[in-house]
Amino acid sequence: MLRFYHRMILRMLPGPIIGSLALLMFLLVMQFLMKYLPDLVGKGLPPLVVVELISYNLAYMLVLAVPMSILIASLLGFAKLVNSNAYSVIKSSGVSFLQLVWPVWIVGLVLTGVMWYFNSEILPQANFRARNLWSDIRIAKPGFDLKPGIFYNGISQYSIFVGEVLTGDLTDLRDIIIYDYSDGVRYRKDISARKGRITSALDGRSITLMLFDGEIHRSRPPGGESENRYERLSFARHRLQISIEDLSFERSDPGTGRHNDRTMRSVVMSRLVDSLDIVVANELATLSRIVSSVGSGRNLDHTDLRRVTDAAARLPVAVREDGAIRPKSQTEIKYAAALKLARMDQTKIDHARTNTDWASHKADTYRVEIHKKRSIAVAVFIFMLIGAPLGLVIKRGGFGIAAILAVLIFLFYWVTLVNGEKLADRELLAPWIGMWTGNIVTGLIGVGLMIYVAMDRRATR
Repeated sequence: MLRFYHRMILRMLPGPIIGSLALLMFLLVMQFLMKYLPDLVGKGLPPLVVVELISYNLAYMLVLAVPMSILIASLLGFAKLVNSNAYSVIKSSGVSFLQLVWPVWIVGLVLTGVMWYFNSEILPQANFRARNLWSDIRIAKPGFDLKPGIFYNGISQYSIFVGEVLTGDLTDLRDIIIYDYSDGVRYRKDISARKGRITSALDGRSITLMLFDGEIHRSRPPGGESENRYERLSFARHRLQISIEDLSFERSDPGTGRHNDRTMRSVVMSRLVDSLDIVVANELATLSRIVSSVGSGRNLDHTDLRRVTDAAARLPVAVREDGAIRPKSQTEIKYAAALKLARMDQTKIDHARTNTDWASHKADTYRVEIHKKRSIAVAVFIFMLIGAPLGLVIKRGGFGIAAILAVLIFLFYWVTLVNGEKLADRELLAPWIGMWTGNIVTGLIGVGLMIYVAMDRRATR
């Protein structure tokens, strides 16, 4: 009988998990498009590039959506047991809450392991490729888009003005002015025409402007003459072909570029943290050795000590207050040597302290990201831990109540995580405290709910 109850509960979970996950992913994709659509339109991007960009960003959306969908699904599943009176039958058969719920926890542990691997290995690579693709998109120039009454300067060596555009496909233009700088600014060509139309080449690398009833004004370089020559040409029809290759979108190598903490695998960051800890330990040892030997000269060998003393004695004269020059005494020479030694010690101390601060801050930055990825993965199991007893507590209300409670719990967790990350990055909190506080608090809430339900209080009656 217990196996039957376990199978019944496990069959109820996949539907709500998939449904809530699909809904959350849809909402996150819509939010992404509304936020970044202005950066994508008007640049002539191939549709596959936009799809690729969205697919890379699906990784971080999945990291947000999976824990919340688990929470909603567990809430709905166990609330359905109460609404259908199935939980009353299960209790009457002598099955306790802990006996009933342990298969669900195993599912939560499996999903936690999956998200642990996903956050540590797949998410950084997706973030890295998304960042590189965003860089390529942002440096791409907008597509060819003439607007009446405005000079268009998107094409190198040309500035185009159109007084009126009568058709959307640019086949009927009026009052056209073109400044052609292909021969340099000094020999600019000014082209004007009453009418014109634009056609594109099949390869998309150039456009052709057919101009009608216009003039060309240009200065020509001196061809053996002492002065430049000015020309004015009238035409009934003039064909001008302009290359637009610099408007085309170009992809860089997606595997090149520097990695940061968001685009680096957890294993790599752990190795860097170990290396930085070694740097910190070495610098602290150097700092301790210098401080302990200040004033004694023990941090210098015999050669360095002789070099400092010789440098202090190199100018064997001193200037008195009345301007007279006198030889330096041995005391003054020793004092100058001691001062130079002290300055050398101060320089070494400052250098060691700077290296220690930098390496320690960098290591903490990597630790914050490592703990963040792992804490979000563990949140999947914690939300499963909360959802089961909470679903039995809320009893009725269906998806609406479950969604509201899930949003509130997840909002509390996410706000705690984000603020913990900020405080840890500023070194106001230890990295593990900043990243695991949300898990600890929500975990304690889940344990309290389990105890409340397992003790068979009014929540399950």
